[in-house]
Amino acid sequence: MGHKGLRAGGICALALALSGCAPNIGGGFAPADMVARFRTPHASQAIKPTYAGKVTAESQIIQGLALRSSVLPQGDVSQVVASSVLAANSRTAEAELRAATLRSEAASKNWLPKIGPQISLTSLGSVVANLVVDQVLFDNGRRKGEREFAVADVEVAAVSLAQDTNKRVATALGLYTTAAQARENATLGQATLKDMSHFEWIMQERVKGGVSDMSDLTILRQKLSEIRADYTAAVEREATSLSELNAMSIQPLTDLRGVPDIPVTAFAGEPLIVVRAKAERTRSIAAAKVERAGKLPGLSAGGTIGEGSTLGLNIGSDQLLGLGTKASLDATALAGETANRKLRQSVEDSNRDLRRLEQQISAKSRQAAEAATLATQAKRNLDIFQEQYDAGQRQVMDVVGVYETYARQQQSQLALKYDVVRLRIEMAQIQGVLADGGAI
Repeated sequence: MGHKGLRAGGICALALALSGCAPNIGGGFAPADMVARFRTPHASQAIKPTYAGKVTAESQIIQGLALRSSVLPQGDVSQVVASSVLAANSRTAEAELRAATLRSEAASKNWLPKIGPQISLTSLGSVVANLVVDQVLFDNGRRKGEREFAVADVEVAAVSLAQDTNKRVATALGLYTTAAQARENATLGQATLKDMSHFEWIMQERVKGGVSDMSDLTILRQKLSEIRADYTAAVEREATSLSELNAMSIQPLTDLRGVPDIPVTAFAGEPLIVVRAKAERTRSIAAAKVERAGKLPGLSAGGTIGEGSTLGLNIGSDQLLGLGTKASLDATALAGETANRKLRQSVEDSNRDLRRLEQQISAKSRQAAEAATLATQAKRNLDIFQEQYDAGQRQVMDVVGVYETYARQQQSQLALKYDVVRLRIEMAQIQGVLADGGAI
């Protein structure tokens, strides 16, 4: 009677399976909605999330990194430089992140039984093959700690990738800033060289006419040599920076012009060193759990399946207990306190750096504005001296001295302007906002 019932149930199941393709009276097949009630809605569209996607969705650190937005304006030269160097990035840290994710995925299954072969040669010369099975029943939280450690290791690797990416963009922007400043220095040097050459010609003619002394001409030629050397150095500095920048870019950036715009503040994002300290704190605590559990006895069930099968319970630990076990456990328990202190120290260090950069940016901006005002005043004085020279009231060297003051003020204004750009790049790098987190 039981066999008949099973057979009847099998026939009914087969009939239900075939009902979806039974022909209808009209000669076609039954519509798909006749069997839709036997399926899970949208089952064909459901996509099982990957382990990496699961870790990303559950990690606040990775989510925070992914939501970061770049402060570089779209279309600005800074954004063009960043895009070019990121497109050519070898992304070594990305490979490390993938490896950490795979290790974490492997650790997520460490609660399952371990199975492996055991092959031995008996005294009679025959080979005996058995299957060894081991299942942990109680391990003082060791495997849970291993899973937590693996996930935290993924978070540390993610922060390393963000730091590596922001460092690359900062390096590229630093090179471009150096090239742009050198280009403007060369332009100013060329104009200065032209004007001083004109003064040299005037002095040379005055020496020929016996109006001026040869020593003044010698001084002017010395000044010309210094200006020419500075001009050549600026041209070479521009070429060197652009060559290095092009080497790390996917396309040549030699023809790119403009001053990088980095509109960053001290509150653009949480410093990456703080985020890393948080991830490392979690990893340190998890490692301490694993270490503590390894010093305490655990319980497991295991045995061999095959010829001479055995099965039993095992109690043991990785280390033997001794008089120093308690002190060793106490030292392990301090891992959390140590990690918390490191986190507080990283917060303090990052706040100091941001406050320092904030004050330096404010000071350099003010000094640049003052230098621009002084340069304008120096130009006005130069015009006055030039008019007095034309009227015969000033000597050539008097005009040369005022012109040198004007040229120095221009160079000082230029240096301060680019100092502000470099400080902003450093601030953005600390906060990790030189590249979009989602793109990373």
